[in-house]
Amino acid sequence: MCGIAGIFNLDKSPISSVSLKKMTDVLAHRGPDGEGLYVDNFIGLAHRRLAIIDLSLKAHQPMLTRNGQYAITYNGEVYNFRELMVELENLGYKFKSRSDSEVVLYAYAQWGVKCLDRFNGMFAFAIWDKKNAELFLARDRYGIKPLYYTFSNNSFLFASEHKALLKLPGVRQEVDKEGLLEYFTFQNIFTNRTLLKGISIFPAGSWAKVSLKDAAKHFSPVQYWDFDFREPEHPLSEQDYIIELNRLFQQAVKRQLVSDVGVGSYLSGGMDSGSIVAVAAKYIPGMKTFTCGFDLSSANGLELGFDERHKARQMAELFKTGHYETVLKSGDMELVLPKLAWHLEEPRVGQSYPNYYAAKLAAQSVKVVLSGVGGDELFGGYPWRYYRVAANENFNDYIDKYYRYWHRLIPAKEMIKIFGPIWRDVQHVDTRNIFCNVFRKRKQSQGYVNQSLYFEAKTFLHGLLIVEDKLSMAHRLETRVPFLDNDLVDFAQALPVSLKLRKLSEVKRIDENKLSGESKYFERTNHGKIILRKAMQKYIPDSISNGEKQGFSAPDASWFKGESIEYVRKNLLLGNPLIYEYMDRQEVKKLIEEHLSGRQNRRLFIWSLLNVEQWLKNNSTGYSNE
Repeated sequence: MCGIAGIFNLDKSPISSVSLKKMTDVLAHRGPDGEGLYVDNFIGLAHRRLAIIDLSLKAHQPMLTRNGQYAITYNGEVYNFRELMVELENLGYKFKSRSDSEVVLYAYAQWGVKCLDRFNGMFAFAIWDKKNAELFLARDRYGIKPLYYTFSNNSFLFASEHKALLKLPGVRQEVDKEGLLEYFTFQNIFTNRTLLKGISIFPAGSWAKVSLKDAAKHFSPVQYWDFDFREPEHPLSEQDYIIELNRLFQQAVKRQLVSDVGVGSYLSGGMDSGSIVAVAAKYIPGMKTFTCGFDLSSANGLELGFDERHKARQMAELFKTGHYETVLKSGDMELVLPKLAWHLEEPRVGQSYPNYYAAKLAAQSVKVVLSGVGGDELFGGYPWRYYRVAANENFNDYIDKYYRYWHRLIPAKEMIKIFGPIWRDVQHVDTRNIFCNVFRKRKQSQGYVNQSLYFEAKTFLHGLLIVEDKLSMAHRLETRVPFLDNDLVDFAQALPVSLKLRKLSEVKRIDENKLSGESKYFERTNHGKIILRKAMQKYIPDSISNGEKQGFSAPDASWFKGESIEYVRKNLLLGNPLIYEYMDRQEVKKLIEEHLSGRQNRRLFIWSLLNVEQWLKNNSTGYSNE
């Protein structure tokens, strides 16, 4: 796990190693175990190393093939690298290291773009082909590892994080107003935009080539893989599915234990992380587990269930792990926000600051941690979302309903007033069209629940993965996600929806204009992940496998109108917050006051405002975490 960066001068001007070094320096948190530069006239590759597999200098990067034709800077883990190494050795390749980096390098030398179909893991990398003067970039199927790029002054630039690009002259630090509108619509960014104008995120499951004859207008990433949730043509029996799921799940966890350093796991108290620990603990006696809990002394309502430390302790005792806890209070968000905004760079889904503290806890004991991210998105963990759009008159009706649901932060009718200061610049942005474009490659006949699973894997999951990467790497920690093993994903996508959701037929009969008692279907329940719950009963207590879905979230709804109310007022209501260059102060104040008075729960909106405001402050002051 590492940080990568590079410069490709398309006008053939020589690379400045000083500029390249600046890029690696600002990524030092991603790789404390080594750094390297490769400069060949008009191409420069940079690397910061977090040593996980083959800790020797033989695995140092950037790495070159023996004949010098190819050079790689690579971030990630390919878990099946040993099998690929054997295959390549049989083809005559000789390896100097035992690292997956070298396997990826020679796999590209042998198979070209087709090598991507053989990798089971997470990665973002760039390979320079000296003979053909061509740069190849790729990102893993799901977008576990980030990669950003921009064109500036006849140069193509790329890096694991924005901040490395901003170290180069000519790369402007200008807010992308369209990206800001998109974020405050969905609390996420569905396009390849970021909040910085001109800087884009390289799309997941894609590759691209850049050559000397290329200009920005010719750059076009090619998608080599996409999610495909569908009903099976020849469904198996439920028991057969359970047996196969057990086999694939154990295989996935075991695959991701490959490491030359210590491996631990998050243990949230839920089914997904609990099941991972149950399997991993068989191979790592006394493995270390980590839980982040919350002080609920001022919480109320649903938030009283947000602390799951007691469940995590129960499983830690059952699996005999070395268990560690941290407890967050309201002031912890205030303390960490400047650092968090610097590391996160682009706000995404959810709150995210609890993830920062969880990673900080884990990094004190291990360099690799397992996470349950992906289980919900693959197996239908959010039934209250899918039930809302389970029955529709047609596909446009489905899109309308789901778009309204994912309008997460600001009521649609308020958007023009909220963004009054910049509305002339963004009024052409059609956020419904942005929403529709997520489905542009999907067949409408796949069923509405499968459409929703596809949408959330492409957008919500991608946002979670970006947050997880940035905030774990902030602490020099590698996060692995066993649920996103290729074989397990392929299996999950072809499961019947009836094995993921309970009572779907009943929900389809509901008239949403006459919900009354049926509104329970739109609340958090244990109706999702049926097949996963049944399979995981083999590993974890019934009270966990059949428990209601609980996200990893702090009780901010209570804190924002309680202990943190003065912090909210100071940063958003008093003085001259920078956010009001883009948003109307009085209209924003109305929504904040609705929360502070208890009339509406706008915790996600307030969190997003605080996060973006801090991000703007960091940019304006040149904040550095160094």
